[in-house]
Amino acid sequence: MATALVIENDPTDDPRRLGEWLTEAGLDLWVVRPHAGDELPADLAGYAALVVLGGEQQAYPQPDGTPGASWFPAVEALLRKAVRHRVPTLAICLGAQLLATAHAGMVERSPSGPEVGPGVVGRRDAAEADPLFRYVPLIPDVLQWHSDEITELPAGATLLAASTRYPHQAFRLGDRAWGLQFHIECDTAMIADWAADSTLLAELGYDPEVVVAACDAVMVDVEEVWQPFAARFAALALGELDGSARRSLPVLGH
Repeated sequence: MATALVIENDPTDDPRRLGEWLTEAGLDLWVVRPHAGDELPADLAGYAALVVLGGEQQAYPQPDGTPGASWFPAVEALLRKAVRHRVPTLAICLGAQLLATAHAGMVERSPSGPEVGPGVVGRRDAAEADPLFRYVPLIPDVLQWHSDEITELPAGATLLAASTRYPHQAFRLGDRAWGLQFHIECDTAMIADWAADSTLLAELGYDPEVVVAACDAVMVDVEEVWQPFAARFAALALGELDGSARRSLPVLGH
């Protein structure tokens, strides 16, 4: 069984639906929880893929220079090794920001303000040649929940999706590492937990019940797009999908 290393940075953002999709597609998951004291491996030997999840921390250093979390330098080191050794990598929200900072990109508190709730992003032309994104619709549904944003992509990154206020919504480094600013792993229960204790919603003046209901209303649409995306990622990790091939891939509804 091929195993993906999953780094859970925050107990409120576990693999959830993404984990289910990856296991259904044939990947075994080894979840490491550094927030609970789990030790991160020094390298990715023995792992077929790397998944880095989100969290409330910030990817950039605190004002005194300390990292956003004590284990972030180790996460960034693993992300650099993953790109260097072409280990299939999927990084979500905070994970995507760490993928960027690990490769000299820039992450900052967003000048556009927080982005919360259901939304859409626009697929860029470069996605047409991407093994995971080429079958994503032009304007896919996503779930957003962040205050920080990637303001500068790493050198050599390929932009795959954008939106008006947040231009760097999805990108690829090398040919096997993807960063998504948005969330695809959430179910409604996870969103409800976030909304119950959210300074972001208070800052925006949003009614938590309205936000949860709006997210719940698009859960099926999110699954329709991102479950096949996760299956393609698993296929790449399992060696069943050539990252540069243009052969037939799973499409929506199949």
